[in-house]
Amino acid sequence: MKPLLKLTLLATLGAAAQAGAAELFALQDVRLTASPFLAAQQTDLRYLLALDADRLLAPFRREAGVPAVKQSYGNWESSGLDGHMGGHYLSALALMHAATGDPKVKERLDYFVRELKRCQQAGGDGYLGGIPGGRDAWRQIAAGDLRADSFAVNGKWVPWYNLHKTFAGLRDAYKIGRNEDAKAMLVALSDWALKLTSSLTDAQMQQMLKAEHGGMNEVLADVAGITGERKYLDLAQRFSHRAVLDPLMRHEDRLTGLHANTQIPKVIGFERIGTLTHDPKLQKAAQFFWQTVVDRRTVATGGNSVKEHFHDSGDFSSMIDEVEGPETCNTYNMLKLTELLFRDRPQSRYGDYYERALYNHILASQRPDTGGFVYFTPLRPNHYRVYSQVDEGMWCCVGSGIESHAKYGQFIYAQEADALFVNLFIPSELYWQQRGVRITQATAFPDEETTRITVHGNAKFAMKLRYPAWVAPGALQVNVNGDTVAAQADGDGYVQVDRAWRDGDTVELTLPMTTRLEQMPDKSNWYAVLHGPIVLAARTAPFKDEKLNYLADGSRMGHIAHGQICPLEAAPMFVSDAQDFTSRIQPVNGQPLTFTAPGLIRGPQGAPNLRLIPFFRLHDARYTMYWQQSTPANYTALREATARGEVERLELAKRTIDKVAPGEQQPESDHGFQGEGEASGIDGVRHWRRATGWFSYVLNDRKGEAKVLRLTFASADAGRTFDVLRDGELLETVTITQAPQPFYTRDVPLKEAKSGKFEVRFVARQGSVAGPLYGLALLR
Repeated sequence: MKPLLKLTLLATLGAAAQAGAAELFALQDVRLTASPFLAAQQTDLRYLLALDADRLLAPFRREAGVPAVKQSYGNWESSGLDGHMGGHYLSALALMHAATGDPKVKERLDYFVRELKRCQQAGGDGYLGGIPGGRDAWRQIAAGDLRADSFAVNGKWVPWYNLHKTFAGLRDAYKIGRNEDAKAMLVALSDWALKLTSSLTDAQMQQMLKAEHGGMNEVLADVAGITGERKYLDLAQRFSHRAVLDPLMRHEDRLTGLHANTQIPKVIGFERIGTLTHDPKLQKAAQFFWQTVVDRRTVATGGNSVKEHFHDSGDFSSMIDEVEGPETCNTYNMLKLTELLFRDRPQSRYGDYYERALYNHILASQRPDTGGFVYFTPLRPNHYRVYSQVDEGMWCCVGSGIESHAKYGQFIYAQEADALFVNLFIPSELYWQQRGVRITQATAFPDEETTRITVHGNAKFAMKLRYPAWVAPGALQVNVNGDTVAAQADGDGYVQVDRAWRDGDTVELTLPMTTRLEQMPDKSNWYAVLHGPIVLAARTAPFKDEKLNYLADGSRMGHIAHGQICPLEAAPMFVSDAQDFTSRIQPVNGQPLTFTAPGLIRGPQGAPNLRLIPFFRLHDARYTMYWQQSTPANYTALREATARGEVERLELAKRTIDKVAPGEQQPESDHGFQGEGEASGIDGVRHWRRATGWFSYVLNDRKGEAKVLRLTFASADAGRTFDVLRDGELLETVTITQAPQPFYTRDVPLKEAKSGKFEVRFVARQGSVAGPLYGLALLR
């Protein structure tokens, strides 16, 4: 690119980047003060430094041929997604150093970049990754030999998703961590990606994007913004998945059944490209996605998805039935999207969602003291969560977790020309360099209903205070230097106080919090209790003298809480004749945000004495967050009806030794999926897997108890014939038949017990197809 043209494009992209109505303050301009968020940040700092940088570098050194210093971590870091944690680690170190200024973090960041630079230089072509055998796969792809599925490209587990973490880590190390080497490395890696994809047609690119690829479009758009080079923006557009983008541009919700966290980063990229190119269609598509997910697919905590997928927006029953509830990564990415949309058009609704998700999902996902992270947050009553350990869990939600708890200062404040936005009520200190003032916020919120903001220095600007949706109209109070001022929100949902501020001026907000019920979005008979923005839950103990292990191990499915499932009819319930019975939920004197509900809660095991506390303070226990509601007259009938619906589910759960959800990314990767001529898809909300050749899974029967393979088929596929083999031995030749119902199960007997792991393979007969298979369970 000619220098003049490059400078012109750089100026254009720079102007586009600044075209948003507001900008968040740099993280280094905000410091947290005493609060649950500061405690979580400090816990995360200890977790970050406890991670071994050389073990995280091991996959990169191995693939680059650089001598190993230490062995790689296990879990996801040694089973195909090797290196993904290294990218997250770079981002987390950059964020943590900006948030704290801790020199040990900066030293660790610079060391990590320096060692990655050695790996990149050893390769000689700009590539940098830890994907096992990645170079061979990339050579095949560059030559046009492309094979892509929902979670694999040329036999590698979501390689672009993995590589995206390295791209993002280098970007953050440069932009936030101020490491200049990281910029050059990022550009070199981007040039490698540009060369690799240059020979692929647009159709091949879209085929490749069927597999999860993280936010490749977003990070390449950022590279364009950093360099002013149009070629990176063009590549970002090529990395935009049209199968997802096109319906969103038409304002169509086609999300049901899709892997949730695959889609959110794509939309972050759509928004980023739309901002850089001034394309309102892309921005509106991102806005539609956000509103759809928040309004139609989000529960009280701000989380979404069941078993990693978007369920039917009209049926949230799986949220209650399953133990694999909202995934923490989803909320991490929804908050990133919220930040971008706020910048484009500041509105209080973005702050409302951000606050809800931050307190009730992100803050709640970290184990106090030890700092472990939660993958799934079950909403099923009387279930529990498990937490990672530093040397064990290397899941995606650990990677996003070490970032999330380092960036709590990011959304508290924002600026727009001569205005200061106060989005969150978190104790903190802001250095507003452009105005030469310091802003402090002192509050015990949410334990108290007030916050006090003090201006240090002299400047004229408008202070814009978010009027939360959970405060009743007309109830918010604003006092400036002790005098009451009008607290009427503008069209953007903010109360504006515009004045020439003097050193020591104070603004005090009173934010009356009320207790309310929030029904499940599908309007079913399940309710969460909130006080202000805070979700309340009860610590429960349905099984006497139970001893649960809340620390996840390093197994592939260790992130799931596998303990005994409690029957739903044994869950505590709200029982009252009154329609509005929240007045019976009473605060406990001297214990902030602690409530009892005398005469309202009914159920076994001391249910009437349960206390409601903030979910973010409830750890290492079973809990109930969603409650059924009944009248006294209908209580017994409702319990009996609930029990009838549970019989088959719980009986199957007791018999199940291992199971796979065919066509779903995590269950298949956890079970060593392989195949030839394979394909996957969705029928409504049901996922399937089939192959013109064969496909297989590795199942685990530790005690040799299994008697049956239970397979689920669709009647619409009648006539397909294929063999079912265990470790190469034929178990049965199966022909899918027409059943009275759309889906049915068929049991294949196992000829003899085998303890340990074994392969189950489905092989198509000549002229037919293996599958489609909708379910696979190994039963006692």
